[in-house]
Amino acid sequence: MSLELTGGCQCGAVRYRAKVQAPNAYYCHCRMCQRAFGNVFATFFNAPAADVVWERGEPKLYRSSPLAQRGFCGACGTPLSFRYDGAARIDLSVGSLDDPAVMRPAFHLCVESRVGAFHVPDGLPEHAITESADYQRCLAATGGVPPRAR
Repeated sequence: MSLELTGGCQCGAVRYRAKVQAPNAYYCHCRMCQRAFGNVFATFFNAPAADVVWERGEPKLYRSSPLAQRGFCGACGTPLSFRYDGAARIDLSVGSLDDPAVMRPAFHLCVESRVGAFHVPDGLPEHAITESADYQRCLAATGGVPPRAR
């Protein structure tokens, strides 16, 4: 069973529709997400890129590392997406959904960068960035040098 979700930016200039198999989201604690969202973590859900349709406008892209780009609204700045280069899947921000309550947290990623003072143990699985297959694929393609947050 697939779910069709809709969302967009704060000002309405960018709108999307995405199909997912399950309402699973994750917390990302990496330094780049912390800076991109201006928060101690970001929340994303993952979808096949082919199942995401930008219905109004398109996000501006920012190369946040040698491995990936982030999408955001060029008018209001809302963070919308994250995608590793060449990946068949894209991560979309939970907060940009019309109904973010449909999502359920499934795990934490990049826990090595977590800001400890804001961590509330919740029993969800925790993973380091090195456990991400897309990260490992991109890292190998760039000669094995990990990106650094600016």
